[in-house]
Amino acid sequence: MLCHKIVLITGASSGIGAACARQFAAKGARVLLCGRRTDRLSQLAVELNQKYAVPAHFFTLDVRHADEVNQALAALPVEWQQIDVLINNAGLAVGFASLQEGILADWETMLDTNVKGLLYMTRAILPRMLARNSGHIINIGSVAGHGVYPNGAVYCATKHAVKALTQGLRMDLFGKKIRVTSIDPGAVATEFSEVRFKGDTARAAAVYADMHPLSADDIADAILYCVQCPPHVNVSEMIIMPTAQAGLGMMAREK
Repeated sequence: MLCHKIVLITGASSGIGAACARQFAAKGARVLLCGRRTDRLSQLAVELNQKYAVPAHFFTLDVRHADEVNQALAALPVEWQQIDVLINNAGLAVGFASLQEGILADWETMLDTNVKGLLYMTRAILPRMLARNSGHIINIGSVAGHGVYPNGAVYCATKHAVKALTQGLRMDLFGKKIRVTSIDPGAVATEFSEVRFKGDTARAAAVYADMHPLSADDIADAILYCVQCPPHVNVSEMIIMPTAQAGLGMMAREK
């Protein structure tokens, strides 16, 4: 079903993005990788070509800049321009502070990446999907889009925005054969916490201590399921948490 389809993944250099690349390539999809770390993208593209014998193309991109997004997509080789699946995966949390103590640069990074980057990518790619009247847009949200926790208000706000944009896009595409899905994970053991705590690996590791968190492969598997559903089936929203997690900040720790 996925053979020869073009799947574009933002934030593909690690974590959920890289896991998606591997799982989609294993199903025969042509994988289009973008992110900020060129060396990792290059290594991943080589791995996919060698392991799965499928075409993989990569390009460096910071989704926070609209001009850069438009230029990079316009410059794609002709054979890579008809994107069938867009996975808006690029996103992050930076800092863990109350609003009154928050760092403006951290807020801007989260808003520019999680919200505006998603918008820029979608706006650039969607017209071609509309011209073909086919396609699938996957937005990576979070359980943080369904609630709020202390010291995380801005990050939570960005994921509430992803939820609203996903629902609004589904409505704007009413009557079109384009699917829209939000995948909303709970605790996933990736580089997420290391980025949030700005390289403090001990603090990041404590987030997942004494519990069994989700893996990037768990989320990629869910995304693959949604994309492989029959064309008349649209999984609008999927909330995924570890068995040990019951809600925001509710983790069962094994001592």
